[in-house]
Amino acid sequence: MSTTAGAFLAGGLAACGAVTATHPFETVKIRMQLQGELQSKGHQPHHYRGPIHGVSVIVRHEGLRGIYRGLGCAYIYQVLLNGCRLGFYEPMRNTLTGLIFRDPKTQSLGVNMFCGAASGILGAAAGSPFFLAKTRLQSFSPFRPVGTQHQYRNAWDGLSQIFKSEGVRGLYRGVGAAMIRTGFGSSVQLPTYFFAKRRLVKHLGMEEGPALHLASSTASGFVVCVVMHPPDTIMSRMYNQNGNLYKGVFDCLAKTVRTEGFLAIYKGFLPHLARILPHTILTLSLAEQTNKLIRKLENRIIPASSL
Repeated sequence: MSTTAGAFLAGGLAACGAVTATHPFETVKIRMQLQGELQSKGHQPHHYRGPIHGVSVIVRHEGLRGIYRGLGCAYIYQVLLNGCRLGFYEPMRNTLTGLIFRDPKTQSLGVNMFCGAASGILGAAAGSPFFLAKTRLQSFSPFRPVGTQHQYRNAWDGLSQIFKSEGVRGLYRGVGAAMIRTGFGSSVQLPTYFFAKRRLVKHLGMEEGPALHLASSTASGFVVCVVMHPPDTIMSRMYNQNGNLYKGVFDCLAKTVRTEGFLAIYKGFLPHLARILPHTILTLSLAEQTNKLIRKLENRIIPASSL
């Protein structure tokens, strides 16, 4: 990529295209993570039993508007998160690799994972208020409520209400969990993608193109979901809480496991996988195309000598 700003823009545009297609499964995932919150086994409701069932229930009772609640917040969050993640990853990796190995082209798994996590954490911190509002908008249901219900008219109304009642601190409620979640996911997303890409080229003779991007993205998406889902569940619950039900990340984790069992941290895994696989595939595949588009625009606008 020619410039960090261009990579930021390309990453954000790619992620917005992906989230448009995958947002319904995100809504189902959040509601499954919240249903039966801190209720013992045998007493938990099962309003949403999986990705397809969850989508059908929400659409039937709440329409398309219900399944797409919080989409505006999702766009802003994706621009900030993936703009940082895809925009800062390569500059950080090149700089750190050059400092350690003196050759920026050297591939180091440790450096790649660190830069993936660091760039993701920056994006998660920047976009946390929007993810907070998005989570609360998506969890609200007038027909089959789960967890604490927050009645916001839209994203701006949600952010305004949170700020008025809780101040800036309220807007960044759960940011620690968000940074852990995204750090986990980002530490493996791009390194896994590029690792799979190199191996597919080397061992299967695949050439640069949509097929290679699809296969590499699929491998990356599955690994990301497995690693990221437990902190994702904790983050959803901390974002949606009223008052101080949870004192922090580890308190939420302990209460969840103690009350609902260990597998509770993997509630909503299937809709998460149904969301994150196409989301990762679309984001990384679209990023390849938007990178090329932005590079062409930069080459026309910015003189080559200044890049």
